[in-house]
Amino acid sequence: MQKVTALVLATLLPLSAGMAQAAETTTSEPAWHHNESMLKHGYANNELMFDGVSLTEEQRQQMRDLMHQARRDMPRINVAEMETMHRLITAKNFDQAAVEAQAEKMAREQVARQVEMARVRNLMYNLLTDDQKTVLAQKHQQRMDQLQRMQQVQQQNAQRMNELQPTSAQKLSTKE
Repeated sequence: MQKVTALVLATLLPLSAGMAQAAETTTSEPAWHHNESMLKHGYANNELMFDGVSLTEEQRQQMRDLMHQARRDMPRINVAEMETMHRLITAKNFDQAAVEAQAEKMAREQVARQVEMARVRNLMYNLLTDDQKTVLAQKHQQRMDQLQRMQQVQQQNAQRMNELQPTSAQKLSTKE
């Protein structure tokens, strides 16, 4: 349950910033094109999906139309639920059961938003030609390889830090 709570809290800020960014976008830029602001807000996952794939103008327009419709249909972030969680967090006494129930409710809403976005991505993907799908699969594999390398480096760094930092028990034994 702690993982669900952490997930909900960790995704609320980037998601709300990303949704606000998406809602405010009125330029002629394609919806799959990322920019520095979106990267900073953790919203690049959507936009990077078609990075490196050459699209026809007709495909661009169809994808813009899908994203425009998706913005209207996307389940909205429930500000009242966020306020409820804030009140639970800032309460004088911590009510674990209430926080768990609230986190689960918020997680269900987050899942609904993710499912809707996955549906739209699927529609967009199915607009691609076989050649474009091949390029997309190659780009995806490159990103996955890069993420795996980054994860390995992070694990190695964490191991090194653990080896360098003495544990509390080691600190106590050296003082005696």
